[in-house]
Amino acid sequence: MLLIPIGFVFLLWFIYWFEIQFGYNFNKFGVLPREVEGVGGILFSHFIHSNATHLFHNSIPLLVLLTSLFYFYKEVAYKLIIYGALLLGFLTWIIGRESYHIGASGIVYLVFSFIFFSGMIRKHYRLIALSLTIIFIYGSMVWFILPTKDSISWESHLSGFIVGALFSFVYRKQGLIKEEYQFSNTEFDELFDEEGNLKKVESDKVL
Repeated sequence: MLLIPIGFVFLLWFIYWFEIQFGYNFNKFGVLPREVEGVGGILFSHFIHSNATHLFHNSIPLLVLLTSLFYFYKEVAYKLIIYGALLLGFLTWIIGRESYHIGASGIVYLVFSFIFFSGMIRKHYRLIALSLTIIFIYGSMVWFILPTKDSISWESHLSGFIVGALFSFVYRKQGLIKEEYQFSNTEFDELFDEEGNLKKVESDKVL
């Protein structure tokens, strides 16, 4: 269960290490809104970070949220990550400021929004508890979907939040769903008809 979240975060750190070690700067592979050269960032921007602090702040939420996602929603987890990342990248490309947008924080908001709204939509006790826990831990994240600092890509945060909410509705019937308990009939129940009256039972004749 932890293999995928840990593997994903490890990949992010490896890419950042590779940049530092060999003197590369991958920022140009980020999303550059409404520019053809920035289209590739829709796919690659999530793997690029400006510095170690930026990456560290994304790593812990990613581990927690991705682990929760793959535990409770393993049937739709891959779809959410792949399609959701592409869609939020595209939305950032449309609405973003004229600057390179990089970082996995869009995915953090994508998963955060999906888990929160899924818990509410499905009305499942464990999922609601998980949603409330996430709000308690990461509730301050909501403020960063608004323009607060010029150095923060609130556009990618907002895009991830919107896409996560959308996918929680699209996949509302997939994954962990609350099922009504079905009671099975016992031999005692068979003694009564549908109206609750005692059935007439013919005893076997003894010869």
